[in-house]
Amino acid sequence: MKISLAQVRLKTGDFDFNFENIIKNVKGDLVIFPQADIESLGGKDLVLDEKCRICQSEFYQKIADKNFPQNILIGDVLIRNGQVEYSDEYEICGKKVFVSDTFIEDIECDLYVLAKNRYFAMNTYKEFVDSIETKTNFVYVNALGLADCNVYAGGSFAKNADNKLVLQMPVCEEDIDTVDFSRVIEFCDEPMEKQVLAVTTFALKEYCENTGFKKVILGLSGGIDSALTAALAVQALGAENVFGILMPSMFSSEGSIKDSLKLAENLGMQTVTEPITSLFENFMCERERKHDLAEENLQARLRGLILMFYSNRENMLLLSTGNKSESAMGFGTLYGDLAGGYNLICDLTKTNVYKLSNYINRDCKIIPQEIIDKAPSAELHPNQKDSDRLPEYDMLDEIIEMYLEQNMTADEIPYDRTVVDEVIRKIHRFQFKRHQVCLGVRLTERAFCGGVNLPVVQRLY
Repeated sequence: MKISLAQVRLKTGDFDFNFENIIKNVKGDLVIFPQADIESLGGKDLVLDEKCRICQSEFYQKIADKNFPQNILIGDVLIRNGQVEYSDEYEICGKKVFVSDTFIEDIECDLYVLAKNRYFAMNTYKEFVDSIETKTNFVYVNALGLADCNVYAGGSFAKNADNKLVLQMPVCEEDIDTVDFSRVIEFCDEPMEKQVLAVTTFALKEYCENTGFKKVILGLSGGIDSALTAALAVQALGAENVFGILMPSMFSSEGSIKDSLKLAENLGMQTVTEPITSLFENFMCERERKHDLAEENLQARLRGLILMFYSNRENMLLLSTGNKSESAMGFGTLYGDLAGGYNLICDLTKTNVYKLSNYINRDCKIIPQEIIDKAPSAELHPNQKDSDRLPEYDMLDEIIEMYLEQNMTADEIPYDRTVVDEVIRKIHRFQFKRHQVCLGVRLTERAFCGGVNLPVVQRLY
């Protein structure tokens, strides 16, 4: 029996697109596609929608009506001889095929099909592949697609009955291949940065394609977060579709303006400069100057106002540029720098922001080295640095990852207890901000945009 594995793009609720993308990839005696039902593609309460249920039923029957000679397995739905069959066990070409969305050991079959659309999470793929210890021929098929924050990134694979890897498909690329269970291969473990680059750019392309946006806009501050976001956006959509706005204030350094312009030149993207100093001074002229948090936040909100104006006027998607470290500490202004429609780096700690930026610069200096080297600063008051209010990022990021990703208690985290307690307290106390921010790309198991579900109203912390 010739078995083909089809790792294809699928879209939530776009039954016509899914139909076309499946029927053009039918080949072999048995072709196995990812799950394509609305629930498995992140449809949430669309499963309750009557129109959606009808479309889903018609979708499978429409494929069956093509009367392909091949056996077509879409998740656990088998289409053959013009019929749609629903089961977890099939006899196909004289072989017993078992289909499940979980791996169950000691199932007696000739072919085990693990059909589950698995979202991408950094540093978990190899562990997942290794966790499958099979005694039968085995295939895992994953879709390519975007389900709000979750990215289905492919990485389908196959093993033979000796638990040897015989097929590995790429991340964030459509692929269809014939499975040869006698062809043993070595596992290809790509760098984390390469995978994240592929996933974030794929996510932005999918988000724009599915929501109708052609162009994106973001503020360029001269800092690493906006620089990385701009670089990702240009790679995803092309420089002609990315627009940057510089919004210097009386506290902005000349270097930040120069660095932003150099970044834009390197990327080939268009920019405009909209200073906020006069707006700020006009508002404050009849008010007492206290040089406090309210005045700092006013600057951020004026910038958000300008960005939203351009977003509305030009119908461009506003990209927010906050990272996971800042989000954990509540280090962002609601309706200011947290404004936006989508965020590519919200699940990257500051440490990982630097890692990905350096990876992008591996062949040539796309992100100016001055941006990478400078001390992080919001530039909302003279000589401000992030470290004035936050622990150093290398320590902060380890505490965040230990607490969120590794489920370690405060006692187990090997840093100064006062610092650890304060970080944990802020993670809980600033949930109210994260509850109001835009969608973003999930890159870890314990992302604030999915996986972490803290109450806004609580008295424990």
